[in-house]
Amino acid sequence: MISNTYKWPLKVLFLILLTAGTVWTIRRHMPHVAPYQRSEGTIFGTVWHATYQSDSLLDADITARLQAVDASLSMFNPKSTLSRINRSESTTTDSLLRIVLTQARQISQATGGAFDVTVAPLVNAWGFGFKNGALPDSAQVDSLLRFVGWQGIELRGDSLVKADPRMVIDLSAIAKGFGVDQVASLFRSKGISNYMIEIGGEIVVHGENPNHKPWHIGVNKPVEDSTSTNQEIQHVLELTDCAMATSGNYRNFYIGPNGRKLAHTIDPHTGYPVQHSILSSTVVAPTCAMADAFATSFMVMGLDKAKQVLAKQPQLKAYFIYSDEHGELSTWQSEGL
Repeated sequence: MISNTYKWPLKVLFLILLTAGTVWTIRRHMPHVAPYQRSEGTIFGTVWHATYQSDSLLDADITARLQAVDASLSMFNPKSTLSRINRSESTTTDSLLRIVLTQARQISQATGGAFDVTVAPLVNAWGFGFKNGALPDSAQVDSLLRFVGWQGIELRGDSLVKADPRMVIDLSAIAKGFGVDQVASLFRSKGISNYMIEIGGEIVVHGENPNHKPWHIGVNKPVEDSTSTNQEIQHVLELTDCAMATSGNYRNFYIGPNGRKLAHTIDPHTGYPVQHSILSSTVVAPTCAMADAFATSFMVMGLDKAKQVLAKQPQLKAYFIYSDEHGELSTWQSEGL
């Protein structure tokens, strides 16, 4: 016979074991919820970040994808496929380069040539590429324009044919976005549905953030700051299942000898830095390569022409920050953004 002295502790022990067993049974039958991981690194001369719901860190897989893009598309990597083609050492492309060149051609057609991957000689001449020296005069600009024109390059099977061997291809305005798309493709292949990838401001978001809400993406206020230390936010967008890219001249610029601000966006039609009122062009699109390229194109085109193109591209949404006739900051955004 058990003494009454021990009955109460035994009841407590029984309840503890029953509760523990119940919790274990419930947890055993609950669906597994993977944690959110965070990874980061450097590529294309900038920093990348990724937040994604996965049981394991994927740093090595992400890095491998991005390095493959760099080995194909970078004009600053002397061993890349593109660099060898630019030096006329080869005409042979690879699968990634063919995808991007095909996309670039489609966007060039859609923007009337505002997007042009052959603008590199002019970018270089104005001091935003490999060269830093005296600025070009009108005769030099006219001379370089002979080697600029997206129609002058053509894919023929695995080969890239240039109308003039001196033509140089610069994919900087689409390569980062394509790199983000490649990481998104990696995540999808692993069954990951909640993620955010960002490379130098180019972003793809899918699913929900760790707080089970749409992803909140900030658009920086276009404050002239070539050091990129001012990160004041102008607007925050709630996004999911899309890509976003922003282009602006308020950071990548320098002051020329005559005191005039020279922006890094070069108009491939005129050969000169653009002087439009748009200070920041943000594009939301199905892919980041598309968002990246169109954001640059709209900086070249200016506000009115950009609106005309957007009217013909329903898959795109845009948010523009521009200087109005009074010199004040104003905004325009696509309906439904």
